[in-house]
Amino acid sequence: MKRVVVLISGRGSNLGALLEAAIPVIAVVSNVPEAGGLDIARRHGVDTGVVDHRTFPDRAAFDDALAAAIDRHRPDLLVLAGFMRILGNAFVAHYAGRMINIHPSLLPAFTGLNTHRRALDAGVRIHGCTVHFVTAELDHGPIIAQAAVPVLPDDDEPTLAARVLEQEHQLLPTAVRWFVDSRMHLDGRHVRIDPQASPACALLAPTPA
Repeated sequence: MKRVVVLISGRGSNLGALLEAAIPVIAVVSNVPEAGGLDIARRHGVDTGVVDHRTFPDRAAFDDALAAAIDRHRPDLLVLAGFMRILGNAFVAHYAGRMINIHPSLLPAFTGLNTHRRALDAGVRIHGCTVHFVTAELDHGPIIAQAAVPVLPDDDEPTLAARVLEQEHQLLPTAVRWFVDSRMHLDGRHVRIDPQASPACALLAPTPA
C-alpha cells in the first residue's frame, strides 16, 4: 500500500474528500497551527504535525524543517491540498515525480492566486480545476487531470468558487487513487493514465444542473 502525506494551510475540505474516499493518508502537516484541516485529520485518526513558517528566518530553513517532518513518514506521494506556501527548488527536486497539487483553474490559464476573480474578469465561458505534478515553475507541472465547470451569466466570485470546489472534491481523490494504484505514469512533460482507470480518463466535464 502506497503511503500519502497531505500538506494543508486552511480548512481542509480537499483533505476531507481524500479521507472520505479512503485514500491511504498516513499524515497531515500544516504550516498554520490553527488550520481547520488538522481537526479533520485527528477525527479520522490520522497523525498530524505543524511546521509554522513564521518561526523560521527564511524559506530554505522552513523547507528543510518541513521536509524533515514529512520524511519521517516515508511517503510515496506528497499531496498539496490548499497548501499556501511557495516551495523552494531544492524541496521540489527532493519530491520530484511524487508531489502533486490541486489548483483552482484550468491550467495553464490563471496560474497563481485570485483565479476565480480573474476568470470572471476575462469573460471565460468555462473554468475549473487542475491536478498536476509540482515542478520548480509555479503551476506549470505536468497535468494529471482537469474538471471543467460552466461560468454562468449571474456568477460572482463565491458562486463560481463553490462550483469549482465541488469538482475539486471529486478530481483530487480520483487522481490520487490513480497514483496509489499505479495507474498513472510520468513521461517527461506528459502524464500517461491507464485507459481502464476511469471512464472519464483525465477530464471531468459535468453539465450544469
